Amino acid sequence: MKIVTAEEVVQVVKSGNRVFFQGAAMTPNELINALCERYNELENIEVVSIHTEGDAKYTQAPYSDTFRLNSCFVGGNVRKSVNTPQADYVPVFLSEISRLYYDGYLPIDVAIVQVSPPDQHGYCSLGVSVDVALPAVRSAKKIIAQINPSVPRTHGTGIVHIDEIVLACEVNRPIHEHAPTSIGEIEDKIGSNVAALIEDGATLQMGIGTIPDAVLANLGNHKNLGIHTEMFSDGVLPLLESGVINGKEKSVKRGKIVSCFAVGSRKLYDFIDDNPICDFRDAAYTNDTARIRRNPKVTAINSAIEIDLTGQVCADTIGGYQFSGVGGQMDFIRGAALSKGGKPIFAMSAATKKGVSKIVPFLKTGAGVTTTRAHVHYVATEYGVVNLFGKNLQQRAKALISIAHPNHREDLQKEAYKRFNGTF
Repeated sequence: MKIVTAEEVVQVVKSGNRVFFQGAAMTPNELINALCERYNELENIEVVSIHTEGDAKYTQAPYSDTFRLNSCFVGGNVRKSVNTPQADYVPVFLSEISRLYYDGYLPIDVAIVQVSPPDQHGYCSLGVSVDVALPAVRSAKKIIAQINPSVPRTHGTGIVHIDEIVLACEVNRPIHEHAPTSIGEIEDKIGSNVAALIEDGATLQMGIGTIPDAVLANLGNHKNLGIHTEMFSDGVLPLLESGVINGKEKSVKRGKIVSCFAVGSRKLYDFIDDNPICDFRDAAYTNDTARIRRNPKVTAINSAIEIDLTGQVCADTIGGYQFSGVGGQMDFIRGAALSKGGKPIFAMSAATKKGVSKIVPFLKTGAGVTTTRAHVHYVATEYGVVNLFGKNLQQRAKALISIAHPNHREDLQKEAYKRFNGTF
């Protein structure tokens, strides 16, 4: 591996290449920006990624004439672009993105990553974003990297040897952080409702945000919880310190936190750094439904943009507007349902901040069904919890209306009455 400037590193990329960007906290912004500055000398560069941090120059003029994003997830920095002809989105489960690279659907010419300095054996760590970065570097024709001493060295399989890296530059700055958000009254009620469903010895999957943090904040009296998830954040730290999370009853990697990426504060990254309790794997491993279900009492906590009265969940679009992505929701919802004693849960506020009901008669025109009604079991709002499993359509509608915002229940009942031909 040769150390050069960022500008020299990105000379590896040629016109017509498909380029992978590592994402989340590990986004290699220096190399991305250096590549963008070559927009006048390159053409027809396809960018594939999940969520990156930063301003995503490659989706903005004048760079977007050279670079076209073909994203497997949609974050806020590329949302506007993905909903124009200049970029697009690939609907795919997080667990299957690796197949796009390995099986020739989206073969990678150049993988651009951020890594730790090499250890005594020459191995660099992919840090806290192993997810789809590992299959990208394993399948790419060429790997280029920025080496950063702030990258946590993670245990697991997220490593790349210096001999595999064609060129690299050195940077020294903090990786991206996300501070925990404050928990409001509504989120605390939702967290309390969901926490009441979680049994001692359960294996948890949850994401980042106020509601997952509210659930975790309500688990202080639980025992022997484990973590097998696609991602985690600072909310787990107090439960690890108190011993509530210890992984003693897990079947897969007993005693360890299994994840494919993490986003949070520097405190979280310092906890992860060289900590054998944290086992980072690619998403094909963490999100494999057959592996997830082997753990006991898998409790998967996910969110929704809207849920219709039959239980269909839309979590990635607002009507026809692509808002986020399919991600790993279905991987874990199904894994939890098949786990012995497992509980797949959707947790959300009953209405938006503008007062619009999230429980609706019909999904918006053009909306994607992220999770089918046959897969949905528990739904929790600040007004309670219902279990739709085994219920018929009319029973589901009644159950969901019971946890809708009171301001919308009458209208929902009227719509249900019309939908079920006056028999509701």
